[in-house]
Amino acid sequence: MKKIRLLLSRIDRIGDVILSTAIPREVKKKLPGSFIAVLVKKYTKDIYLNNPYIDEIIVFDEAEKSQDKFWSIVSKIRKYKFTHAFMLLPNERLNWILFFSGIPKRIGVGRKLYQFLTFTKFVDRKKYISLRHEADYCMDMVRKIGIEPESIEPEIFLSNEEKIFIEGKRNEYLKDHNFIVGINVTSGNSAPNLPAAEYKKITEKLAADKNIKVVITDNKPPKELLNLEKVEYPNLNSPLRKSILNIAAIDILISASTGPMHIAAALKVKTLSLFCPLTACSPKLWGPLGNESTILLPKNEYCSNHCPGDPKICNYSGDSGIDSSRIIAELNHIIEK
Repeated sequence: MKKIRLLLSRIDRIGDVILSTAIPREVKKKLPGSFIAVLVKKYTKDIYLNNPYIDEIIVFDEAEKSQDKFWSIVSKIRKYKFTHAFMLLPNERLNWILFFSGIPKRIGVGRKLYQFLTFTKFVDRKKYISLRHEADYCMDMVRKIGIEPESIEPEIFLSNEEKIFIEGKRNEYLKDHNFIVGINVTSGNSAPNLPAAEYKKITEKLAADKNIKVVITDNKPPKELLNLEKVEYPNLNSPLRKSILNIAAIDILISASTGPMHIAAALKVKTLSLFCPLTACSPKLWGPLGNESTILLPKNEYCSNHCPGDPKICNYSGDSGIDSSRIIAELNHIIEK
């Protein structure tokens, strides 16, 4: 196949966008000289900054649903003369935008009526295999155009100036400490998570250790976690790119299965992550890729005895679940390695 002009659209959340970052790399390895642009939401565009495999970042404003905005984005995309488009998240409005943009080869997910009406090809997840990672499912679109990927690991690229900032931040944290532990408390209600009170126990216990510097990485931590002694809060109300740099400065991130976990993995920062064994939440499907990671799951009997059935309201509490003492013990084991 000759070089192509590809529009990669991923208009959902941080973790999903990060798991798409392997696609441009794998395409350009096999089709050097291809032009690749990404279509993403404004708040996730920072994930693709400095990416050497991306030629253009186009922002998709889903909130603007007027006809004028529709035809404006169509006109903008048309100018690039794309030959291919990947639509990683089914979205009817985006489907019609790509159709009217004149992109001849469009690939979506699943079999939606609007895809049939616009002659959009598809990759099917009907035979969903939980042992496959979400990033590997994304690669089905790459396989659809005849490319077999060598790696599904995500990447976030840093400029030299950003690396200098990160080094300075690490030197600041390590002035009186030996290890930097990041804690991301919130999960956007996308996965099971500990109560804030348990995270507070972890934070206070670690902050009392003179060898450890504790960094809360949330943009908006719950009030229980604010203003704790000997704890840093570098990401309060920060733009995503600054949050990425501050996560790059830590040694390990403790979190649930959430976007910051994938940020850390893409930066090769160690992760200690809480996961649910349910198929839709499994670490085999959503776990961190490309870094040194440790996964904590509730014990086998927990789900049968305590699981509420809805991963969004599960907080791992109760016998055989996950609590602060278990997390701290696992962290100490990692530090002592």
